[in-house]
Amino acid sequence: MSSAVKPKAFPLPSSLQVVPGTERAQAAYPYHVQFGPADDQRFWFYNSMHFPEPMSAFDMVTAEAAYCALGSANTRVHCLPTTLGIDHRIINGRVYIGGNAVTDPAEIARRTQEFRQRAFYYYENWERLYAQWRGKMQQLIRDAQALPKPDLPEFEPLENVRAGRGVASNHYLLDTYQKTLEGYFRMWHHHFEFLLLGYGAYLTFFGFCKKAFPEITDQTIARMVSGIEAEIFRPDDELRRLARCAVELGVDGKFQETLTAADVIRSLEQAGEPGRAWLKELEASRDPWFNINVGDGFYHYHRAWNDDLSMPFASLPEYMRRVRSGDSLERPLEKLNAERRQLIEDYRELLNTDEERAAYDQMITLAHRVFPYVEGHKFYCEHWYTNLFFNKIREFGALLARHGFFPDAEDVFQLTHYELETAIIDLMTSWSNGSPPRGPDHWPALVAERRAALQVWAKHETPPALGPVPEVIDDPAIVMLWGITRESLDTWLSAGEGDNSNEVRGFAASSGVVEGPARIVRSVEEISRLQRGDILVCQVTNPTWAPVFQKIVAAVSDIGGSMSHAAIVAREYGLPAVVGTGNATSRIKDGQRIRVDGARGIVTLLQ
Repeated sequence: MSSAVKPKAFPLPSSLQVVPGTERAQAAYPYHVQFGPADDQRFWFYNSMHFPEPMSAFDMVTAEAAYCALGSANTRVHCLPTTLGIDHRIINGRVYIGGNAVTDPAEIARRTQEFRQRAFYYYENWERLYAQWRGKMQQLIRDAQALPKPDLPEFEPLENVRAGRGVASNHYLLDTYQKTLEGYFRMWHHHFEFLLLGYGAYLTFFGFCKKAFPEITDQTIARMVSGIEAEIFRPDDELRRLARCAVELGVDGKFQETLTAADVIRSLEQAGEPGRAWLKELEASRDPWFNINVGDGFYHYHRAWNDDLSMPFASLPEYMRRVRSGDSLERPLEKLNAERRQLIEDYRELLNTDEERAAYDQMITLAHRVFPYVEGHKFYCEHWYTNLFFNKIREFGALLARHGFFPDAEDVFQLTHYELETAIIDLMTSWSNGSPPRGPDHWPALVAERRAALQVWAKHETPPALGPVPEVIDDPAIVMLWGITRESLDTWLSAGEGDNSNEVRGFAASSGVVEGPARIVRSVEEISRLQRGDILVCQVTNPTWAPVFQKIVAAVSDIGGSMSHAAIVAREYGLPAVVGTGNATSRIKDGQRIRVDGARGIVTLLQ
């Protein structure tokens, strides 16, 4: 009698070990995000889409606040019928997440009734509620901008005493910090107010098309919502406008890739009226469109364009070259819109009944209404507001550094947000009683230890998933954003078995076939390596990488589904793309010649 073949499985969470020597850094993360014995019974996957690098202690607030708000929207506010929120765990600076599915038919029915009352109201009043949302976010941004800079004078200002304020300056350190943190948590609730409803609307249309048109591809369905404007594309649009303006004013020669942004600005200041005119246009673009950071809004060191003009200025020379060559800098919106209308009409004609056509019309109309939010919210939330948040924390870091808590203001990000409040209270107390603070003896060694741990963790490989493989994945965010399906998990499980093959497969994100040299980009710092004609191969792209799409001829990513940023941007710029390959960055060598077939979701290794 032959023995049964053991099914493939991912490692259990309990099998993962903290890298030796980094145990105290791991212990800095709160108890409720540490893996426990019960977690072995659940499926988890590494969220490399949002957190591709080990996270510092403070930056983990992004995961905590985001998943708290996402769960509230799913579970308590809109009551999605088949899924609740997302749990997260941290090990070696990596964030693993796991969804909570609803499987009991009676509970699904009960939640469906709630969902209809709540979500359908949003769908029916989408434009009004979305306009209200913009107002809320703009007010939240204004509130963050108005927060005072934390400071401690030697003596309470005399005007405060004579005004009878009755509250000393040290109290306002705590007040400002708590308002800063509260605003950040509030922002994430605004972030998820519409997002899952947007994915749900698209996923409903997606499911209808798959059933009505069995041969239709995922990419064809995605193209039915291409070419719709969203604010996240505006920063790149502004760069294109500035490039055209520079050529028209005759100052484009001032922009050289070897010069720093500061050098270019000084040169323009000395270039007379044309230079001053261009700098005036730059200021118009910077507020608000340069409030976008060079990452995806989750790491404190991914600074905004307004804080560091290096990235936008590095993109301008290529745009100017294209202007001088007579190339159009516009995204092919007219072409995309024409293709979209034709696809919608062609598939509509294949439906057999008026009832089916009415349902189809209703679903595609809703998908078009929700799409601008699905991408557009990122500018306000992950970028503009998050950059304000991290810069306010920097101000607290500078204050603590002046009082000897650690050598550099950036060291503040090695403290958790809980520890930072403790350090602030330590400083408040010492200021009030005249004693030296205890922090200078406590924090420097811990900061150094945690920095060293991050460097070790960055070199340490981590599994893409953990725990038992689920039979079904029906969380709309996990499917549409991360691109994780039962099929993609099978691909992950088979990784390494067919590496002698010359093909890497993923989601067909954007059609077209192109060949070229692969350029492996593992972090924001490596973007500058991209040359004209390269094929970008990365773990995941983010919105601020849009300017590099002027250089590349195709994109390939490890992570992502049909509504991931890499897929959306590739379609908007008309570039072939394959996303969600799982292992492209490890299978493909830097400089290797490859062929990308975006219609079939296949990357062929040619060398």
